[in-house]
Amino acid sequence: MNKKRNYTPSRDGGSRRDGDRPDSSDRPSRDRGPRRDNGSKTRDGGFSSSDRPSRDGGSGRDGRPRRSSGGPRRDGGAPRRDGSASAPMRSRQQGRAQRNADKKFDPSLFIKKVEEQVTEPVYVPKHMFSDFLIEPQIKKNIEHKGYKNPTPIQDAVIPVLLEGKDVIATANTGTGKTAAFLIPLIHNVLTKKTSRVLIVAPTRELADQINAELIEFKDKTGILSTLCIGGASMSIQIRDLKKNPQFVIGTPGRLIDLEQNGMLRFSGFDAIVLDEVDTMLDMGFIKDIQYISKKLPEKRHSLFFSATIPAAMNDLMKRFLHDPVSVSVKTRQSSSNVNQDVIRVSKENKVDVLHDLLIKPEFKRVIIFMRTKRSADKLSKILRERGFEVIAIHGDKTQGQRKKALSLFKDGVVNILLATDVVARGIDIDDVSHVINFDLPQAYEDYIHRIGRTGRADKVGQAITFIE
Repeated sequence: MNKKRNYTPSRDGGSRRDGDRPDSSDRPSRDRGPRRDNGSKTRDGGFSSSDRPSRDGGSGRDGRPRRSSGGPRRDGGAPRRDGSASAPMRSRQQGRAQRNADKKFDPSLFIKKVEEQVTEPVYVPKHMFSDFLIEPQIKKNIEHKGYKNPTPIQDAVIPVLLEGKDVIATANTGTGKTAAFLIPLIHNVLTKKTSRVLIVAPTRELADQINAELIEFKDKTGILSTLCIGGASMSIQIRDLKKNPQFVIGTPGRLIDLEQNGMLRFSGFDAIVLDEVDTMLDMGFIKDIQYISKKLPEKRHSLFFSATIPAAMNDLMKRFLHDPVSVSVKTRQSSSNVNQDVIRVSKENKVDVLHDLLIKPEFKRVIIFMRTKRSADKLSKILRERGFEVIAIHGDKTQGQRKKALSLFKDGVVNILLATDVVARGIDIDDVSHVINFDLPQAYEDYIHRIGRTGRADKVGQAITFIE
């Protein structure tokens, strides 16, 4: 089980196993020739070892099963001189696979009208932040962030973690769960109850968000932290790790890269947080999590956060946690305040239909979801040629590019963001007016995550799905 595996950083500073789920366009062709997209290649134009398909088509060299993309590539076509899109060049096999993928979904699944806006009931907390037995500087930092009263998950979890108990917390994104574990863990480090904390997140965006919150909560405490994710410079991460930071936050692949290169010892952490565990399982990181957990010391403080608790998680929880306290915070479904509708399109008029929607004044801040990285880049180029302010974000972008794209979209510099499912769960931006599914998702669960980017903060959002 603990057989050593080789992980080599890519030339752009990213990791070939960075914690991101591959898009369908990540799949190498079986002839092992040069890839047509921007995938990782060796100097001779062939594949790096982690990109080669296995002989049986099932798993790579590291033993991890490769997941089926659930659908073909969908390139979106090249723009004509007038800016319109030509019909996508797809083989008969690709077209047939696309039609089969479309048949998986009943169009009625994507149609729903919000009859009555659902608002969260007003929560009356049992504690105030001033009630918690935490270091004064942390309380000052909480106040500086503008936090008034604890959210339900913070109210329930913080006292338990201050006592050093293991926790299983069921809570959605946007409930304040990050602060729920950061606040007590910072206190535990300052009071020497804990020496080092490892926080594992499924995506770069989520890890970056956790680190940003940690920086604010630990201000003026002297605590050091390091963010270890793909798409960012590994040499800088190694430099920071040599300072022996009390907090290390990262995605599974990059953390294992660093451990395999002798730059990180999992046995040195006596507290660990697994955030959005259900997402990690869905993205195929169960073996990575098992690998990391086996390297941790037997005596440790373990925190387990997840939006749902699927059956596949039970065995992991038994091995990972010791006599845990279970906390569940029920919130409304992310799609309950989203009007959902479909538009029938053909491959010839798909871009024109999208164009006609985007010029309407009510489409103020729009996320367009694509199936592949390549199609996202092509559609981005087409829309820019038509005069739209647009930016694309997907797994081939460096972390700096992804962070800049989200910042430009969040600040309103661009009002259209093209994204693949690999980053859908890492986008946490309010006031998204519309979500457009230009390509159908691979699974209905992905659809729910997509449309959950709109209809937030008790506002009604709009979701439109294109169906050919």
